Amino acid sequence: MHDLREFIEGLPKAELHLHIEGSFEPELMFELARRNAVPLGYASVEQLREAYAFSQLQDFLDIYYQGMSVLLEEQDFYDLTRAYLQRVHAQNVRHVELFFDPQGHTDRGVAFTTVIDGIWRALQDSQREHGISACLIMCFLRHLDQNSAMRTFEQSLAHRDRITGVGLDSSEIGHPPSKFADVFARAREAGFRVVAHAGEEGPPAYVHEALDILRVQRIDHGNRALEDPALVERLVSEAIPLTVCPLSNLRLCVVDDLRNHPLKQMLALGLRATVNSDDPAYFGGYMNENYLAVQEALELTREDIVTLARNGFEAAFIDAPRRQALLHELDRYVATQ
Repeated sequence: MHDLREFIEGLPKAELHLHIEGSFEPELMFELARRNAVPLGYASVEQLREAYAFSQLQDFLDIYYQGMSVLLEEQDFYDLTRAYLQRVHAQNVRHVELFFDPQGHTDRGVAFTTVIDGIWRALQDSQREHGISACLIMCFLRHLDQNSAMRTFEQSLAHRDRITGVGLDSSEIGHPPSKFADVFARAREAGFRVVAHAGEEGPPAYVHEALDILRVQRIDHGNRALEDPALVERLVSEAIPLTVCPLSNLRLCVVDDLRNHPLKQMLALGLRATVNSDDPAYFGGYMNENYLAVQEALELTREDIVTLARNGFEAAFIDAPRRQALLHELDRYVATQ
């Protein structure tokens, strides 16, 4: 395990499932709360961190949206994004695809431009300083109605050059992908890449809807797809990537023990699984922590680890030269270790 630990820590990686608002470490949240004079409802960083104990997705979402309340100015979004990028640079993440939730901010009166300008400036600075390439994926909040999503989509068109794709997140149960069929059709017509959370808590039917109705190019999570053999066969034959988040699944009780996580089974079935951190500040780990935890729990081999990293680069929304460069970097690293 020691050799594999060093191998994982130095491994070039892509992160394809990261909610930037979910990278909000308590220390930074308190700092921004003081800066913007926003009451948090917690007496200390320690008390806030103790609240990061969840029994289901909704428990997490309640505190996730509360944390958003301190994000008011462009500099806040810059600082949040910058902090995440500094962490993953140290973990040899070479490409990131960040989800952001505009409705969680515009519904509080924060302008769309304020949000995206702060995030984008941090991404540009990180690319210059660290060589980390990045894509932005705008997510619609599925607990809100499609009209709200459509208004957000219309706002996004002014920033089309900065937004690679659209996604679907927030409370899954009771909010099937089909609820957002029209706005996803508009997004596809406008040339956006399309992804959706499906099969985290929701049934395999939600994965079917994401594929058939939203026509997504990746499934975020997808754990419960394994309950439907025909769906698994389809995901394999169509090479649909799954952005899997092991520590998130553990902390939100999608699995009761990482030793029961389906990731190794996904690889054995030929699914294009990737490893990601989801909301790392809340779930106990960034990319290396996720790789290390799942490797130990499932006794993943070096070859499994390389497959997961390769899947990440191959599933990324990047052009062919950048993909080839990252895959060459991965191959060189593997050959020298």
